[in-house]
Amino acid sequence: MTESTFKIKVGVVGGAGYTGGELLRILVNHPNVEIAFVHSNSNAGKHIYEVHTDLFGDTDLRFASELSHHIDVLFLCVGHGDAKKFLDTNPIPDHIKIIDLSQDFRLSQNATLKSKQFVYGLPELNRDAIKTANNIANPGCFATCLQLGLLPLASKGQLKNEVHITATTGSTGAGQSLSPTSHFTWRNDNLSVYKVFNHQHLNEIGQSLNQAAAAFTPPSSGWGALNFVPYRGDFTRGIIASMYTETDLAEAEILKLYQDYYEGHPFTHVTHRDIDLKQIVNTNKCFIQVKKHGNKVFIISIMDNLLKGASGQAVQNMNLMFNLDERAGLRLKGVAF
Repeated sequence: MTESTFKIKVGVVGGAGYTGGELLRILVNHPNVEIAFVHSNSNAGKHIYEVHTDLFGDTDLRFASELSHHIDVLFLCVGHGDAKKFLDTNPIPDHIKIIDLSQDFRLSQNATLKSKQFVYGLPELNRDAIKTANNIANPGCFATCLQLGLLPLASKGQLKNEVHITATTGSTGAGQSLSPTSHFTWRNDNLSVYKVFNHQHLNEIGQSLNQAAAAFTPPSSGWGALNFVPYRGDFTRGIIASMYTETDLAEAEILKLYQDYYEGHPFTHVTHRDIDLKQIVNTNKCFIQVKKHGNKVFIISIMDNLLKGASGQAVQNMNLMFNLDERAGLRLKGVAF
């Protein structure tokens, strides 16, 4: 059977939210995927296009209330804490691969559940391990954006000083559940800071930087040396992060370091040119700009929080796990927002 005719049978749990909807938009166009079921208790029986209205004409699938084990891979698009509860309540046979988009299994101390071991699914760090993995913990959106901006420096022991980070995310990063800070009337024409210096993604960022660093020893203050100030943006999707730290490397050396690190990775691209958010919205790409200002390296990292930061990266991981072209199904842009 050739790659063009090979079909992966896919199940999706939690298909009604932002990440579930974005995942379905990719999967219905994926040349190697057959969607077996999309599970949703609250929408069971409805056509998928009744919830994700842009999919009208693309699929006649309905949300299911029952699970099936006649699949090759299961995507979990549920809330944080709910993935572990789901797997505790609904044992999944070991022959079914799992890709979890929650934060439940991202940290090494939480990566094992009974017989299941989860691999952290950042292809630019763990591509070889992902290829042989049976279960994937998909990274967080901020975590992906910031790690891709810092991993080349960490890999050469160049994070010797504090790193100062400011990053702004679109409103879809807050999920679909309504809250005071996700109302249109509050979010529109507004900016706000939240979780200053203690965002939950800092733990997985520190874990990955330590992994990449090899002989690199973090500063005495530990990963508190990542000074992260997140912002809520007044736009729908995308993340733009700016980072700086001191370094002795020249700009040309830094640019080559980043280009060499991401060589062969099809979605992460490095440039010295100015970049802006609209370049990567509705793509699975991450663009990174590096420049030197005095003794500081200034890094900008931009990506779509729903694609490279969630569902797109999940499909990228699926492609690696099933030995497909890493870019399969990810050349098209999402069009929902």
